Amino acid sequence: MSVPAAYICLVLTWSTTPLAVQWSADGVGFSFAVFSRMLVSVLLALAVLMLWRRPVPFHPRARALYLVSGVSLYLAMSLVYWGAGEVRSGLISVIFGLSPLLTSLIAASCRTEPPPGRIALSGVALAIGGLALIFLQGDEGQDGTAGLLALLLASLVHSASLVALKRIGGDNPPLATTFGTLLVALPMFALQWWIDDGTLPSAPPERAIGAIVYLGVFGSLLSFTLYYYVIKHLAASQVALVTLMTPVLALLLGHWVNGEALDARIGLGSGLILLGLALHQWRTLGRLLPPRWRPLAADGGRR
Repeated sequence: MSVPAAYICLVLTWSTTPLAVQWSADGVGFSFAVFSRMLVSVLLALAVLMLWRRPVPFHPRARALYLVSGVSLYLAMSLVYWGAGEVRSGLISVIFGLSPLLTSLIAASCRTEPPPGRIALSGVALAIGGLALIFLQGDEGQDGTAGLLALLLASLVHSASLVALKRIGGDNPPLATTFGTLLVALPMFALQWWIDDGTLPSAPPERAIGAIVYLGVFGSLLSFTLYYYVIKHLAASQVALVTLMTPVLALLLGHWVNGEALDARIGLGSGLILLGLALHQWRTLGRLLPPRWRPLAADGGRR
């Protein structure tokens, strides 16, 4: 698959994931929902690997890749599933839209990528303002502060893992990386479910079952494989740029399908975050500009 095609598929999958996460936990609990999702993904990935007769590398670099990715997946997903019960589904994607900013700042601090320029830093400031606006709500607010904080922490974990994966590097096949990651994370999700409840739902809603299967096939196996594929071909900040496009689609989907309100505060806050992301990724987006504007984008606004 070409990198642009993988990018488009990843955007579409990540846009529908937040709503599916909320639906999957409805009536079954978040710990069972995320564990069953990962179980579906592991079994399907194993079947595909056996069918295609693809080996799973187990050399030291591959083991480090699986460990870092698996632990970060468990932490981020647990926070996302818990937070999803406290906020509107569209905001999951909006908060995760901060990943390019966090990724860039972490990568710069680790000296794996150059520090952001003035335009990029102004984008960070705008995004922080948008995030603050989302957090500021009255007693009638529909979104819990604890849930928003959980999503913000999940985004931070996701961004740090992206930088760590780029530092580990290697040429591990994407499907093998996905399987290894899920295999590391699955026991932790199982333990979490056992501690939280440990019982199978007696009558799970059909919508929850459908959402779990969808997430297991598309939201985990397909999107993770595409994610690791684009990681191999693009810089960390460019990979995180996927989240620039998903928030708008996720917000609209939550509004149209799930009846979630889009008030002025959420609209303005999300708009500031997206504008901040666009400025932060000015150098990347500058390639789409007319030639006479490209020199400004190329230096990241350092002039």
